[in-house]
Amino acid sequence: MRSVNLGETGLREVAPGVRRQTGLRELYLHGNQLTNLPDWLGDFTELRILDVSHQPLVALPDSLGRLKSLEFLYVSELAISRLPSTLGDLGSLVYLGATDNGLTEVPESLGRLTSLVELRLYGNRLTTLPDSYGELTALRELHLDRNPLTRLSDTFDQLTELRVLSLRANTLTDFPVQLARLPRLRHLDLRANRITRLPDLAPDAFPALEKLDLRWLDLPVVPEWVHDLERRGCLIYRTAAG
Repeated sequence: MRSVNLGETGLREVAPGVRRQTGLRELYLHGNQLTNLPDWLGDFTELRILDVSHQPLVALPDSLGRLKSLEFLYVSELAISRLPSTLGDLGSLVYLGATDNGLTEVPESLGRLTSLVELRLYGNRLTTLPDSYGELTALRELHLDRNPLTRLSDTFDQLTELRVLSLRANTLTDFPVQLARLPRLRHLDLRANRITRLPDLAPDAFPALEKLDLRWLDLPVVPEWVHDLERRGCLIYRTAAG
């Protein structure tokens, strides 16, 4: 596998010589001083891994959507406020890390990433996610901590492969009842939201849940289904009495 690692080398621009690399499978440009990326990065059609995280990039080029073989994309801790909609064309992508940016919204087109297994969007400014994200049918991990999310789309009950969902430190006021129907969800983190009431759910809610984190929620009453989960062996973290 052909790999080029120029990470943490103080780059301020990507040298044209990189363009002459052939058969490139891995390209690491993280931890530099890049403010933009050349459009010709989209010519590396055999690329499997691209890491451009941890630098002052102000935008990602639309040409990244041409990387049809890309499986891992790291675009965390940049100066971007949006992701290009063309990322929805990355049909081979299994991992997307876009954490700790200034994202106020995410493209609806990312719902087309039907190979995506893990999505990390924590530390942004997202208030909602598009309904199309219910079409991420291969998704197993979704990390949304530290966003001002106010609600989850009803389509989340379509994420039947989801195992881990982390929603710590958002601004949810209503418990997302659609999650109770997810057949493989094992870990659900709702810490430090604004939920003050848990709904009544059927005894068979959350059939695979192993850990439910309700710490730092003001919950004067805990309904019976939570105790049912405990009796089934689910680990419940909570700070309110109930």
